[in-house]
Amino acid sequence: MQPQTPRLEIRNLRRSFDGRAVVDGVSLRIMPGQVTCLLGPSGCGKSTTLRMIAGVEMQDSGEIYVDGKLICDTVFRVPPERREIGLMFQDFALFPHLSVADNVAYGLRGSKAEKRARVEELLGRVDLMDFIDGYPHQLSGGEQQRVALARALAPRPRIMLMDEPFSGLDNRLRDGIRDETLNILKDEDTAVLLVTHEPDEAMRMADEIALMRDGKIVQQGAPYNVYTRPIDRASVAFFSDANMLNATVEGALAMTPFGRFLAPGVPDGTQVSIVFRPQHLRIDFDRAGKGPVPTPVDGTPARAVVERARFMGNESLIEYKLDHDGSVMKATVPNVFLPQAGTVMWLTVRRDRCFVFASQE
Repeated sequence: MQPQTPRLEIRNLRRSFDGRAVVDGVSLRIMPGQVTCLLGPSGCGKSTTLRMIAGVEMQDSGEIYVDGKLICDTVFRVPPERREIGLMFQDFALFPHLSVADNVAYGLRGSKAEKRARVEELLGRVDLMDFIDGYPHQLSGGEQQRVALARALAPRPRIMLMDEPFSGLDNRLRDGIRDETLNILKDEDTAVLLVTHEPDEAMRMADEIALMRDGKIVQQGAPYNVYTRPIDRASVAFFSDANMLNATVEGALAMTPFGRFLAPGVPDGTQVSIVFRPQHLRIDFDRAGKGPVPTPVDGTPARAVVERARFMGNESLIEYKLDHDGSVMKATVPNVFLPQAGTVMWLTVRRDRCFVFASQE
């Protein structure tokens, strides 16, 4: 069987402003029906990458292909309106003087009857037929977002580019509208590139995450793999709070308040950071009031004092100060757990949930 051609492929895209590389050698492949999230902090080059794909920004170098056909390099360029690419942004950009039907039909070609049929089909799918003759100012934010989705899908784009389209929505509505949008895009077999700075959104929506930093894609893969196999400590910290221990390697071992960690292949004298998430810091209630005893999975319990505890809704967040060196560690515990400040506890951390990185990373 011949391999399927990517719906969208970008190769080695570069763009600089005032001598600074904003996008630095970005390459991506997105298949039909696939959702890829370009995830990263503000200013890392995500939106510039999107604008180059859309054709509203010209790359300094690199190539863009749709269904295997070149649509843009530094010599040849298909105009934005002929790229069959849909766009959705945080600002829904609906025309206030046009009805909902006319907003959705904007940019459609064909007879009046064909346009109306497509408008009704899409408004039915986003459950807005009752508002077909209404105007944007009569709609809620969530309803306006669904009109914007219908308008973007109306010309049957092969690719949908989405730049933080849900960030203006109230949290109460966001999850439902994201799921609804994703279902419609999947049904249309559209390749989707979603730009976001929110890890939760990327994990919820993406088939694949491309983690971007300083103009480069530093890691790419399925959400589970990107989360559980981070490339460096910054990648761990981007998805959640992270605890970090600093240590020096001696004999392929790094000594910490939680016992020794394996550091195979790391030269003696190397400074390393041992990084783990708050949900993997455990309270050893069995050791309360007793001395530390090594255990095979969780290493050596370390004595710590509660600094403060807060209830966060689905879990409690507790901050501890380690006796060993005064460093602060965070732990999350399901449900309500609010020990008093000053309470002494013993903590352990699972070895298989820790990441060891050279400190210069």
